[in-house]
Amino acid sequence: MKLRARNVNNFDLYANHAWYLPGVKGMFALFGFFLLGSILGAIVIGILALFVPQAVLVKYEMVVTYPLSFLPVMIYAANKSQRNSLFETGYKLNSTHFGPFKWWQLALITVVLTFSYMFAFDYVNYLNFKVTTTAPLMKQFYDFMIKALEQMMEGPFWSSFLVTAIFAPIFEEWMCRGMVLRGLLTKMKPVWAIVLSALFFAIIHLNPWQALNAFVIGLFMGYIYYKTGSLLLTMLIHFVNNASSVIMAQFSSVEDTTFFYDMVPTGTYVVVSLVSLVLFVACLYAFKRIPLEQERGNIDPVELKVD
Repeated sequence: MKLRARNVNNFDLYANHAWYLPGVKGMFALFGFFLLGSILGAIVIGILALFVPQAVLVKYEMVVTYPLSFLPVMIYAANKSQRNSLFETGYKLNSTHFGPFKWWQLALITVVLTFSYMFAFDYVNYLNFKVTTTAPLMKQFYDFMIKALEQMMEGPFWSSFLVTAIFAPIFEEWMCRGMVLRGLLTKMKPVWAIVLSALFFAIIHLNPWQALNAFVIGLFMGYIYYKTGSLLLTMLIHFVNNASSVIMAQFSSVEDTTFFYDMVPTGTYVVVSLVSLVLFVACLYAFKRIPLEQERGNIDPVELKVD
């Protein structure tokens, strides 16, 4: 009997990263490679600036730099996975434990959960935004980011939508839930794995006014991944949240906030927020009904390949 290493495609987000299960140290390693990817993107843009007019480059640079920021992480994880596949059992990045629900029912519940969260926690996120963007040092950082966003918004809508609503759900969910949370679930209690992965998700946004929102979303996306093993469901949450934000941003200037608190009359806002909170809790309860098949969560193992 002979164990055979699997052929690994560095760019297969599912199958060929299944044998790398990062712990806390691995989480820091992934973050380091993510920062390295960000530097790589800046270098590539610097090179392109020698050949492409600045007015054109600034409109499309995120389409280039965003995927590049994940390239070193993907290669690192794939190589680690290939080595581990010789001796260890891997765990799928995407499983389908839907309990009493059909896939389309759970997808619909997921969409309702995301919209209800956006309304129910809008005021908390609004207060966090106000606090983190008015503190003296933070205001300078925020003003700098606003100028960068103004330049990006000069580009076509499709480029902003592509980066924010398509690239971000795919790559960030692969790293934060598919790699970090999946690995942590095999090494510690689920509650701590979910909290740490949500904190990781907040940190990679690299700004304080998005961090609280990212942390809270990361908590319930982590719980959903723990209960279902489905990376596609967390990608759906991420897509709905980000797509809604980028569409709303098209109807306001960059300086304006896109919080419902600024748009809806107070009485209506209170009623909608309370109803949304009830819906949010009801949707989470639906996921609670999905039975756990193992303590680490409903993440399916991938067996070693034996000749």
